[in-house]
Amino acid sequence: MIAARNRYFLVVDAALLLLVTLAAYLIRFEGWDWPAGTAEIAVTYLAVVLPLKLATMWMAGLYRRLWRYASVGDLERIVVAGAASAVCCLIIGGFLLPAARLVPQRVPLSVLFIDGLLTAIVVAFPRLLVRVTARWKQGRLLREGRRVLVVGAGAAGGLIVRELIDNPQLGMTPVGFVDDDPGKHHHKIHNVRVLGPLSSLEVIVQQFAIGEVVIAMPTAPGSIVREVLRAAHRAGVPTRTVPGIFEIISGRKSVSALRQVEISDLLRREPIETDLEQVRKLASRRTVLVTGAGGSIGSELCRQLARLEPSLIVALGRGENSIFELVEELTRTFPEIPVAPVIADVRDRGQLECVFRRYRPFSVFHAAAHKHVPLMEHNVAEAVLNNVLGTRNVVRLAAEHGTQHFVLISTDKAVRPTSIMGATKRLAEGIVHETAEQTRKPYISVRFGNVLGSRGSVVPTFMRQIAAGGPVTVTHPEMRRYFMTIPEAVQLVLQAGAMGRGQETFVLDMGEPVKIADLASDLIRLSGLEVNTDIEIRFTGSRPGEKLYEELFFSAENAVATSHPKILRGLNTSFYRDCPVSVAELIEAAAAHTSDDRLREMISLLVPEYEPPTTGEAPRRRALSPEVSGFGRAAAIGRGVAGSEYAARAGRRSDAAPRRSQS
Repeated sequence: MIAARNRYFLVVDAALLLLVTLAAYLIRFEGWDWPAGTAEIAVTYLAVVLPLKLATMWMAGLYRRLWRYASVGDLERIVVAGAASAVCCLIIGGFLLPAARLVPQRVPLSVLFIDGLLTAIVVAFPRLLVRVTARWKQGRLLREGRRVLVVGAGAAGGLIVRELIDNPQLGMTPVGFVDDDPGKHHHKIHNVRVLGPLSSLEVIVQQFAIGEVVIAMPTAPGSIVREVLRAAHRAGVPTRTVPGIFEIISGRKSVSALRQVEISDLLRREPIETDLEQVRKLASRRTVLVTGAGGSIGSELCRQLARLEPSLIVALGRGENSIFELVEELTRTFPEIPVAPVIADVRDRGQLECVFRRYRPFSVFHAAAHKHVPLMEHNVAEAVLNNVLGTRNVVRLAAEHGTQHFVLISTDKAVRPTSIMGATKRLAEGIVHETAEQTRKPYISVRFGNVLGSRGSVVPTFMRQIAAGGPVTVTHPEMRRYFMTIPEAVQLVLQAGAMGRGQETFVLDMGEPVKIADLASDLIRLSGLEVNTDIEIRFTGSRPGEKLYEELFFSAENAVATSHPKILRGLNTSFYRDCPVSVAELIEAAAAHTSDDRLREMISLLVPEYEPPTTGEAPRRRALSPEVSGFGRAAAIGRGVAGSEYAARAGRRSDAAPRRSQS
C-alpha cells in the first residue's frame, strides 16, 4: 500500500518523468524541428520506460518514506533508483526496441543520457523541497527554544544536535559545541559551530547567552565531567548529560536520551572491556546459581549472566519481595532464559543441600552477606553466622556437588579490618581459599570498593538528607573511599571468575579514592544548592569499625598484573592455621549466642590484623595514606611497575608481617 501523501508523489513523478523525456528530445534537437519518425520513436520509448521508471522508484522504496525527515541515506536511494532507471532505459531505448522492431532505429544516445540525468533531478527535487520546507519550519521553532551549548563534538555530540534540530518541540536550540580537539575548532557539525575548548566554557556561556549545558561525552572520565559541571555551576546554568557507557551498552538508554547529571557521572572511569568469549564459559548453556540474588550486586549479576545465554539461572535469596521483582524483570527482559527462584537462607545447610542436589550448578556467585559496617558492630553473632557460616555452607556444597567455578563477593574492608563486617569477610575469603586448595578448582574471591546506588550506600543517605534540608553528615573531613558502579562491579566479578585458577583474590583498579566530603559537596551542587549556604555539611566523628582509608591488598600478598588491564591478582594470601581457636568454634559460639566481647576476641585470634574498636572510636592504627592504601597509581596498571614490586613497597611501609593462617 502507498500512503496518501506518497500517492501525490506518484502522480507528480508520472507527470515530471513524462516531461523529462520530452525535454531530453528538445535539448538534443534544440527545439521542435525533429527528424522524420523521431516523434513516433519517442512515443513508443516513453510508453515503455515511463511505467518502468515508476516501478523502479517503487522498488527502491521512494513511496514508503516520510520525506520531511529525508537524510543522506534517502538521497542515496534516489541516486541508486535514478541510476538503475537510466541503465534500464539505455538497454531498452538503445537495444531492445530496435531489436524487437518496435521502432525503426534506436533512441539517440544523447537523449538517453539527458533523460537519465533529468530523471534523478526531478525525482529528488520535490522530495528535497518537502525536507527544506520542514527544516524552515523547524528553524522558526528552534529560534524560540532554550539556547544549548553541547560539550563534546564527537559522535554523541553530533547525535544530540541532530536530535534537537529534528525535534524542535523539545524547546532546545543548539548554539555551539566546546571540545578540546583544536582540529575541530571553528568547524561546523550539522551546521552548528565548534566554538572553542572546554576551558572557555564560562566565557562562551556569557557571550552566547547560553541557557543550558549538555554534556555529550558518555566515555569521559569523572574528572572531566566534574570540571564541566563546576564551570557550568559558576556560570549559573544547569547541566544535563547523555547516559554513561554502561547504560548504553546494556540497552537501558540510547545515546540521545538526555538526563540530569548524576553522581556516577562524576566518578566514572574509562569503561571496562570484558572478554566476552572468556566470560561466556562461566554460563553459556550452563546452570548458574547466584546467592543474594535480590540485592544490588546479585540482581545485576543475574541480568548480565542472562546475556550469556545460560540454560538456567537459580536466583537464591532470603527476601521474597526482591526475588519476586527480579524474576518478573528477568522474565520480561529475557523471556527465553529460564529462572528458578529459591527463597532460602545460606545459613541453613539442609536447605542449601536440596538446592545443590536439585540444580547442580556449574558456576556459583556468592553475593549473600551482611555489609553494613556500623550495624554489624552491634550484631556480631549475626555477622558471623551470615558471612562466615553462610560462605562455608555454600562453598563446601559447591565442592561436594561438582561446581566448577565459585566466586565470593568480598570487600576492600577485609584488608587489615577494623570492623566486624570486614573481619568476617576476611574469614570468608580464607574459607574459599582453603576449599580451592583442597579441590584444586578455580574458587576465588573478588574485592570491591563502595558500590554506588546499592541499598544503604552513602549516596542515597546524602540525598535523603539534602531533600530534608540538611545537614549532610560526614564522619570525618579526611575520610576517603574507593567507589565503583554496580555494572563495573559485576563486570569485574564475571571477568575474574573466568580468569581465576584458584586460591586467588582479584581487585579492580578503582582509580583514586574519593573524599566523602567532596562527594557530599558534589551532590549538594547537583541538587542546585550551595554548600554551607543552603545545605550544611556537618562532621560527626568516625563511627565504630571505620578507617579513614581503605586498602586493597595485604603487604604479604603478591599483587601481580593479569591479562586484563584493570584487574590485579593477589597470590600467596596468608590465612592463619596455627591458632588456639578454629572457624568451626567461632561459628558454634555465635550460634550459642556467646557475648559480643568473646566473639570479638575469637575473631581477633583468627584474624590477627583485626583491631576491635575501643570506647566507640574507630581505630586509626595503620590508616595508610591514599598512595599506599590502594593501587596508588604505582601498581602495574598505572605506571608499568610490576605488581610484586608494588607489594614489596607496601610491605616496607606496613608495621607487621602476617603469620601463617587458618580458615
